[in-house]
Amino acid sequence: AAGMKGLMEIILATHSGMSASDFAQEAGDWLRTTDHPKFKHPYVDVIYQPQLELLEYLRINDFKTFIVSGGGIAFMRPVTKQAYGIPPEQVVGSSVVTEYKTVNGKQELIRMPKINFVNDKAGKPVGIDQHIGRRPILAFGNSDSDMQMIEYAKAGDGRRLALFVHHTDAGREFAYDRKSHVGTLDKALDQAGANGWIIVDMKKDWKRIFPFSK
Repeated sequence: AAGMKGLMEIILATHSGMSASDFAQEAGDWLRTTDHPKFKHPYVDVIYQPQLELLEYLRINDFKTFIVSGGGIAFMRPVTKQAYGIPPEQVVGSSVVTEYKTVNGKQELIRMPKINFVNDKAGKPVGIDQHIGRRPILAFGNSDSDMQMIEYAKAGDGRRLALFVHHTDAGREFAYDRKSHVGTLDKALDQAGANGWIIVDMKKDWKRIFPFSK
């Protein structure tokens, strides 16, 4: 297996049978206490300073902000409020099937060994419609897997903004695009000009990468 579906299958194999609440606790604890191997800070703190500034600016100006990711929705939700100021109900992601069961006299949602939905590529607009029910006015991505979401946002009426972050800073973060097996940014780079998508060059355009950066 490969790609987001392959990752979901690995999660299925290792976390099936857990209650949703236990999984959320385990995921949140791991993200808050495990250091990123390169940056030596907990994963929950390895977030982009310009992204935080933009989210705050949008909220001040009465925009409602969401995370739409190919990652597991149950894995992200425990920390999105702490990390991004985005509550769990405003997170859209991939999911596994859960079933309502009574376990030791307690009512629980149990994670089953079956993929429910992969929120990636063409799945992202579907996930947006199912969870949010409104077409985004602004959409931001960083790989070709975000193209359909960007197209969906731009196809709406009125003024729209679509942006891709290009990872070009190997020193302060990472540099990857066309040849990368993870987070490939290839077709979007080629089609950005014709479609009015803004490409943000991380090395050239971002003065500060992370909140803990100097």
